[in-house]
Amino acid sequence: MDFIVQPWPWYVAGPLITLVMFLLFYFGKSFGVSSNLETICAIGGAGRFVDFFKFDWRKKTWNLLFMLGAIIGGFIAFQWLTPNEAITLNPQTVQDLTDLNFQNGGAQYLPDEIFSIEAIFSVKGFLILLVAGVLVGFGTRYAGGCTSGHAIVGLSNLEIPSLISVIGFFIGGLVMTWLLFPLIF
Repeated sequence: MDFIVQPWPWYVAGPLITLVMFLLFYFGKSFGVSSNLETICAIGGAGRFVDFFKFDWRKKTWNLLFMLGAIIGGFIAFQWLTPNEAITLNPQTVQDLTDLNFQNGGAQYLPDEIFSIEAIFSVKGFLILLVAGVLVGFGTRYAGGCTSGHAIVGLSNLEIPSLISVIGFFIGGLVMTWLLFPLIF
């Protein structure tokens, strides 16, 4: 199947996100991936061990449809909507990736040095996933939500804690990109 793949223009995607946020706000619902993970933990019985998970998870099952849609949408995008051509990157970025021992920088969307099965199941890859998972889990809990929850819902509700969290996310991304990523790779 060959599709012509183009990102949706901002004037289509932006109003659709706004419409979804308005509908969630109107019906008194909140949005975020971490909410789904809390619900899954509660369904799995984590409330027997941690009081945080003692809530009526049946009221939040609607949000699991979001997670299911994200999984299905990701699969569809990867299988049929990801272009096969090389990515257009700045030549300096390609050189920086080469300096970090990435082969064929810009040749594919997911570099094999990070996303191949061999890389994931190596000791280094496993440790990166483990540490990153703990940091993301801790950060999400400490910030009171995930990036999607704060950036999309919190900012659209004009919440100051969400603005502070989003600023922190961007600072963390810059620190990772410019300081930690070169040390890891």
